[in-house]
Amino acid sequence: MRRFDVMLDPLQMIHALDSSKKRAILGVQTKALSIMTSGLVRKGFDWILPVILAKSTDPLWPDPGASIEKRIEFDIYDENVRTMQSMIIHKLVLASLGPEKFFIISPNIRIESRKRASTGWHLYEFTQLETEISGGKMQDIFRVYEDLITETIRSVQDDVSKLRKNNLTVPRTPFKVYSRRELEEKYGAEWEQIASEDASDPFWLTDIPREFYDYEDMQTGAWHNYDLFLPEGFGEVISGAEREYEHAKILKKLERDGVKKDDFKFLIELAKEGRLKPSAGAGLGLERFIAYLCGVNHVAEVQPFPRIPGIVPVL
Repeated sequence: MRRFDVMLDPLQMIHALDSSKKRAILGVQTKALSIMTSGLVRKGFDWILPVILAKSTDPLWPDPGASIEKRIEFDIYDENVRTMQSMIIHKLVLASLGPEKFFIISPNIRIESRKRASTGWHLYEFTQLETEISGGKMQDIFRVYEDLITETIRSVQDDVSKLRKNNLTVPRTPFKVYSRRELEEKYGAEWEQIASEDASDPFWLTDIPREFYDYEDMQTGAWHNYDLFLPEGFGEVISGAEREYEHAKILKKLERDGVKKDDFKFLIELAKEGRLKPSAGAGLGLERFIAYLCGVNHVAEVQPFPRIPGIVPVL
């Protein structure tokens, strides 16, 4: 986690749009998006357009990494809707009823605690490159994103050479895999920051207690989920999991976690009918990944109109 004592000024960052650095960053983003989307299409993924308003969205509870100050809800057509915090619920439905493999460039709104303004990697509006594979497993998702990341890094190395303080190297694959317990024992309470700073390549972290839709082995207590952490202290950039699909188990976990069942009526009904299929997926934070590629100090620097927690800019 990259912390900063000086608060960034979003207005100054907007004025910097005409700078050569900002233009270079936008050029890197354009190339990265082109490489990753075309790579997924070549792998047989369908490109799905995002949902912005919905009755169901990711509850972000009881995820220990969530710090939401406010959840945006309002009425349209006499019905209550929420802004999208993550399209995971929609992905589970689509993987059961629609294409077997798909991806989405999905805008998310998460009103993060203003205390996270200085972490260097939190925003209250951001975009994820979401994937889902019907019948997929953890290793399937690992290989997809490892290919996308290494191909992108290889392609932008020359473009970022003048932006970064150090060289951007192509990581070795497959990426190393650690369990959460393993890193907690090695590094203690600040394992996220220290492990990311120690790493020379991206690494996968597994077995993270999280939301009801992540698959949990009730006999062993192991979670079949995963995050990808970037080196140089840039931290977590991907979050994903194999998914729950059994009706009784989903209900039990919703009750255990104190999550409202009414918010997930369609998903529950689909599981009850035996139509919810096992799947696996993940979401890559595009701004965080571009920030890593370019080696900037704060993830908001890659946004033309920065969305830093606690700060509402004039534009």
